[in-house]
Amino acid sequence: MRLGFDPSSFVLQNDRNGQGTYIAQWHSDQPQPSVAEIEAAHTEWQAEYDSQAYSRNRQTEYPSIDELVVALWEGVVEERMASVTALEGLRQAVKAKYPK
Repeated sequence: MRLGFDPSSFVLQNDRNGQGTYIAQWHSDQPQPSVAEIEAAHTEWQAEYDSQAYSRNRQTEYPSIDELVVALWEGVVEERMASVTALEGLRQAVKAKYPK
């Protein structure tokens, strides 16, 4: 459930009395979503975000683009596959550490 509102359609405010964040101003011609609709959309977003944790973790540990380019150059142009093989070993280790 994506609400699909432009961020300029509303102003959020945090209630300092512990009530949490709420919509302080509504600037859209579409009906303002209910708290239940907002919570449902957030729950869906959180589940999708959490399901992609493996991808974010992999990204931080994969070899860099520079390492990839050097390995590919050495493999294709210089016909030295050791760099490509080593880099692929690193990639596979990261994928095993953070499975889908």
